[in-house]
Amino acid sequence: MHVSLENIGKRFDREWIFRGVNHVFSTGKATAILGANGSGKSTLLQIIAGSMMQLEGKAEYSLGEKKIQQEEVYRYVSIASPYLELMEDLTLQESISLQGKFKSWRNALKEKDILEISELGNEKNKQLKNFSSGMKMRTKLVLAVLSDAPLLLLDEPCSNLDKNSCEWYGKLVRENSAGRTIIVCSNQVKDEYFFCSDELRMENFKK
Repeated sequence: MHVSLENIGKRFDREWIFRGVNHVFSTGKATAILGANGSGKSTLLQIIAGSMMQLEGKAEYSLGEKKIQQEEVYRYVSIASPYLELMEDLTLQESISLQGKFKSWRNALKEKDILEISELGNEKNKQLKNFSSGMKMRTKLVLAVLSDAPLLLLDEPCSNLDKNSCEWYGKLVRENSAGRTIIVCSNQVKDEYFFCSDELRMENFKK
């Protein structure tokens, strides 16, 4: 998916979070949105996802020759973020089954494949509310990355992950990056976005 931002600005009350964001996210490329906590990374990501509207500027989307309206982008997006809640009364197996009803899996993967890749298969019948914070983040990542969506948005994807899980995340994204547009928000070391070829720094858009 091709995403073009032109003069994007967002304000809460009288305070501008950012203004004048101009950037093109191209199909097949991964871009890191970098900045400190409170710099507006997650807000910009929500605008890109179509779940929040900008106050100025425009966002344009296309998939091949097809133009997509901003309010319809959610159909083409998968996202993982610490602030997005899981349905914690469901088990891991049920969560995977439910996700598969809304979005198909990449490479015709089956539910058993998703469990195997998650490395959480021994916990498949445990309710998510009984998962550790790291296991919940791993669940969010496997559901998002393995969904067959052309626009993959990852907000601080290594939150709550230990070293081994961060390495698992890196392998997961590398193996599932072909043909998609990937955007990663991060305020951490490059482990979160080492595969990104482009960077967008939020401090450049403070007015």
